[in-house]
Amino acid sequence: MELMARIEAAATLLAPVIRRTPVVASRVLSERVGHEVWLKCENLQRTGSFKPRGAYNRIANLSEAERARGVVAASAGNHAQGVAWSATSLGIESTVFMPVGAALPKLVATKAYGATVYQVGDTIDQSLFAAREFAERTGATLVHPFDHVDIVAGQATCGLEILDQLPDVGTVLIPTGGGGLLAGVAAVLQRRKPEVRVIGVQAAEAAAWPASLAAGKPVALEHMSTMADGIAVGRPGEVPFEHIVASAPDIVTVDEEALSKALLLCMERSKMIVEPAGAAAVAALMSCGPDELALDGPVCAILSGGNIDPLLLTRVIGHGLSAAGRYLAARVTISDRPGSLSRLLAELGRTGASVLDVVHSRTGAWLAIDEVEVLLTLETRGAAHRDEVLEALEQVGYVVRVED
Repeated sequence: MELMARIEAAATLLAPVIRRTPVVASRVLSERVGHEVWLKCENLQRTGSFKPRGAYNRIANLSEAERARGVVAASAGNHAQGVAWSATSLGIESTVFMPVGAALPKLVATKAYGATVYQVGDTIDQSLFAAREFAERTGATLVHPFDHVDIVAGQATCGLEILDQLPDVGTVLIPTGGGGLLAGVAAVLQRRKPEVRVIGVQAAEAAAWPASLAAGKPVALEHMSTMADGIAVGRPGEVPFEHIVASAPDIVTVDEEALSKALLLCMERSKMIVEPAGAAAVAALMSCGPDELALDGPVCAILSGGNIDPLLLTRVIGHGLSAAGRYLAARVTISDRPGSLSRLLAELGRTGASVLDVVHSRTGAWLAIDEVEVLLTLETRGAAHRDEVLEALEQVGYVVRVED
């Protein structure tokens, strides 16, 4: 069956069970890029990401004999939940292998959706090895997170919704890991509205697509290190790769600072809880230059998921505040004499910075016998104010070291 026919069949199949997620206008992003910007909120999809589109389509197309043997998957989060929910909805037994270090909320949610969960290995690759072994031993069908045509067809239904909701769309930005969502949405746009500009967005520390496209085949990364675990895929899938080469979207990368800023903006200005991977398209709009993006017409940025561990959310918010100049941690050396700390705090008061925390230490090996170090946590009003605070302290003679 040709891919577009599969996509249309998936849309019919998924219509009764998958949410038609909203598109929400973003004034702050529109003003930033000079184009009308809309957010496609897949973070509000069932299980908190776009993943059930592909997972349900894949599992629903299994034969009766395959259904009887159950399904198995490996994932650290979104795909695990998508498979568990889909299988339970279809009355099929599911088993999911997750790394030992998988986030507790995702582990609990996957079990709550009905899967039997085993924690194996420290990485997804090790969990996937265990899942393949389980499939061979039991006859269960392995539901890959992106490397199957039914997965791609299911994810493509997001593209159909975008065209229906934003018929004048000119550019679509898509968070990209293994390539299932990018391949599906790009395929829809190429066939239904080929003039739309399609941009895949990767985390710079897990960017396998540029090298793979240059090589003409999927190429594995040697190392990945990104907070955006949802798109931290070391090797693109064979099936998505074929369709992405045919659709020829552009690929851009965003760094960790851009991801944290984007997550913070989604929370503050759009009232959306989004995971780092889910905010990748917004990060590109915030950090990539106009020549790199070459935006055309109304813009749609897909928020691909919102399943973030509250502990990670706390850290990322702190990182985002710091990157945006709203939060400053600095070490200041002062004299170990009565009144020195109060004079430092008075100076900070004159700058308008709000002191959140103060830690006083005499143990630094670099300190003279009559010096102490103060670790300050400050709230500032932005990058310019942050610089003003640092300059004011240095002008009156304080030695300041900014913490990352």
